[in-house]
Amino acid sequence: MDLSDYLRFLVRRWRIIAALGLLGTAVGVFVTHITTPQYQATSTLFVSLQDWDDTVKLNQGNSFAQARVRSYAEVVTSPYVTEPVAEYLRLDMTPSQLARKITTEVPLETVLLKITVTDTKPVRAARISNAVAHRFAEVIAKIERPEGARLSPVRLSITEHATRPRTPTSPNLVLNLALGLVAGLGLGTGLAVARESLDTSVRSRSDLTRCLADTGGPAVLGSVVLDQSASRHSVAADDDAFGRRAEDFRRLRTNLRFVDIDAPPKVIAVTSAVPAEGKTSISINLASSLAEFGSSVCLVDADLRRPSVASALGLVQDAGLTTVMIGQAKAGDVMQSAGAFSVLASGMLPPNPAEMLGSEQFRAVVRSLADRFDHVVIDTAPVLPVADTPAMASAVDGYLLAARYAKSSRGQVTDAVRALQDVGATVLGSVLNMVPAKRDSEQYGYGYRPKPSGRRERLRLVLRPRLRRRGRPATIGVFPAPSAPKVKDTTPVAAQEGGDHH
Repeated sequence: MDLSDYLRFLVRRWRIIAALGLLGTAVGVFVTHITTPQYQATSTLFVSLQDWDDTVKLNQGNSFAQARVRSYAEVVTSPYVTEPVAEYLRLDMTPSQLARKITTEVPLETVLLKITVTDTKPVRAARISNAVAHRFAEVIAKIERPEGARLSPVRLSITEHATRPRTPTSPNLVLNLALGLVAGLGLGTGLAVARESLDTSVRSRSDLTRCLADTGGPAVLGSVVLDQSASRHSVAADDDAFGRRAEDFRRLRTNLRFVDIDAPPKVIAVTSAVPAEGKTSISINLASSLAEFGSSVCLVDADLRRPSVASALGLVQDAGLTTVMIGQAKAGDVMQSAGAFSVLASGMLPPNPAEMLGSEQFRAVVRSLADRFDHVVIDTAPVLPVADTPAMASAVDGYLLAARYAKSSRGQVTDAVRALQDVGATVLGSVLNMVPAKRDSEQYGYGYRPKPSGRRERLRLVLRPRLRRRGRPATIGVFPAPSAPKVKDTTPVAAQEGGDHH
């Protein structure tokens, strides 16, 4: 992954990063709220040597004092200092507990010693610091006094007494907020990276393209925007002829034209790797978009395990493909109309779907439909769970593989393509389905016409059935229709022009 890939996935995962950043900030506020304030008071001592008369001795004395003062810092927290202070101030703590409140500091190249006491009460912190300084000076004087001498050559003078601190040194709200925010953002970024590395789902056309390229498979022919109302409006063009979803299917139809110019596919099977990826919706709308320019189209429901074409279009399912295959009816007898295209439902579900779809009888039915219609679109079962779809490979011209945004994994898509390639099937291309509108809009900078309303909407609903009832215009669709005998065209010019606006 390059820098642009990292930036893209960080933008894609911004919610979790922002959420953990806010959580870290909230933790910083919470810690600040529950933490007991701590106050610090500092007293300063000056270490000097007595009885040095001239300048040379004074300089030597300062060097000696600097060397000694570093060792004095260890004595401050000793029981010789803390125990008398605790008794004198009547502190409710042991000498070792008091020692943990004391810190010392020796500024570089100085003979100063700073004694800092941290406590929850500001007055007590100052009293302890001053008491420790006085007691420490007495202890050092006693330690450094030679045996038999009246005075010690080392003298500790308090140059700065501790005063009552006005503000606590901790907790630091700004620091806690900054630390919480940084920790939250870091954790969020790490979690986003982990999820991205573990997420194998297809989230863009480029992901799907790279996935198909690994198998030497076909190109991505398009993407279809997610529409929450798709379950109520199976045919996108009937809901909004100028909507984005309808335009996506028109682009898919157009791209199919360039798959094989010399031998354009006529019988197209639509499938997916696993269930719930929207293959039935693509089948229905592909048939609708092919029929928009007057081509005759038959949609066949060949999913003999969980058929859904009839229920999606409000048609009868019990009579259809299997009825024709067992010889109980002819295709024309059980064919149903979905407006612009015809539908051959699945019929009664058989106990052996794979055997039926791989039979000569199925191929004969498909050939008869191909002779009768310009285009045949077949909705099939998923590739990976069952063997039904590869079994019909000899009866179709090619497969269109549907992949669902953020649900289909790259491994599933790869396995599906290879399963079809293993039986010698032609995979025409793939389509990324149910892409969120926001992500899809980032790929195009063109505005779509808003859905008409009011009088214009009523006029559109009235005119659409009239346009459908008019004579079929000349085929200018994606694939060239079979040649038909020339007949004198008696259709009014206005009617032909009206058909082109469909």
